[in-house]
Amino acid sequence: MQISNRQLFLNHVAQVSPNPMDLEITKAQGVYLFDNQNRSYIDFISGISVSNVGHCHPHVVNAIKQQAETYMHLMVYGEYVQSPQIKLAKAITDLLPENLNSVFYTNSGTEATEGALKLAKRVTGKTEIICFKDSYHGSSHGSLSVMGNETFKQAFRPLLPDVRIVEYNSVEDVNRYITSKTAAVILEPVQSETGYTVASNEFLSAIRKKCDEHCALLILDEIQNGFGRSGTFFAFEQTGIVPDILLVAKGMGGGLPIGCFISSKKFLNEFTHNPVLGNINTFGGNAVCCAASLACLETIYSEKLMNEVERKSQLIRSLLVHPAIKSIKGKGLMLSLDFGDTDLNMNIIQACVKNGLIVDWFLFNSHSMRIAPPLIISDQEIKTACDIVLNSIREIVSI
Repeated sequence: MQISNRQLFLNHVAQVSPNPMDLEITKAQGVYLFDNQNRSYIDFISGISVSNVGHCHPHVVNAIKQQAETYMHLMVYGEYVQSPQIKLAKAITDLLPENLNSVFYTNSGTEATEGALKLAKRVTGKTEIICFKDSYHGSSHGSLSVMGNETFKQAFRPLLPDVRIVEYNSVEDVNRYITSKTAAVILEPVQSETGYTVASNEFLSAIRKKCDEHCALLILDEIQNGFGRSGTFFAFEQTGIVPDILLVAKGMGGGLPIGCFISSKKFLNEFTHNPVLGNINTFGGNAVCCAASLACLETIYSEKLMNEVERKSQLIRSLLVHPAIKSIKGKGLMLSLDFGDTDLNMNIIQACVKNGLIVDWFLFNSHSMRIAPPLIISDQEIKTACDIVLNSIREIVSI
């Protein structure tokens, strides 16, 4: 008897939850996923803020094909002059302030976090890291150390020492805890796993001021915020402050795995000596992934996708009105629907998937629904998706 793909998946692919969604997706195009029964689903979360220009965008696919036919992996990171790396680094740094002029490529967001923490310790000669309650920066050991949720980290202790977790959006905590002992402060301008909590400009300004006073580095994690999702290419552009280190991944790759941390050439040169190869990886800056990322960046600008983010955000907010929805918060195409109850939220999410809409919950907020569609989503697709959400609510809730 032939074993199904679902059973092979359960038998041989490591699981991360006892009840995976286990949809068998055979094709993806634009904002749609298609399963093995040829049912279509609107992807209303972009594979968790990855597919900012949609699935299999022609410009990204062509860039991947052309580069794959030229060369793929050549040598470990940082040794050879590779055109895709150079073009992408120049394109990104041209969009950034002068102090963010050097890119260190990684394979993922959590690796970008790891590199940034090492760099901050190396540059400052200090060890204390300030992070924030309910922050999420990845799940490797260093990234887990600066996660602001004990439930997800307690099983893996001991973690990095000298990490202090303080209240997000608390100017009082910023002024109290950032001191001469602090090497770096790491935070997300929009917290990704709380239900998209937005940092106030007052809070960010206070952090920048205290970091400057105590020669600490400010690390901004835009792993989920970046590449246009907030309505500007990077969310910090709307805040009036500039980080010392910027983290990028997820939406950066147009669907391929790539990340980076960006700082000044002066700071990143610290990795070249004492010891040499102070931070290194094998596949960071892979040529095909860099080509895909550059195509993604070009698509966001050529199709003027950021121009429509706020209007589309407001359209979603205006359509999703129901007594069961307690509130909608977030920024740009990062929105959170709060139902105030975990079981209710999970039941509605399951109904949405059954009805052809991919939505999800948040790691640190199980009573809210995540909405983060591809930036290319049309008004009609938004209306269809919102209709599915409302109809799914009606199936579950009798109000």
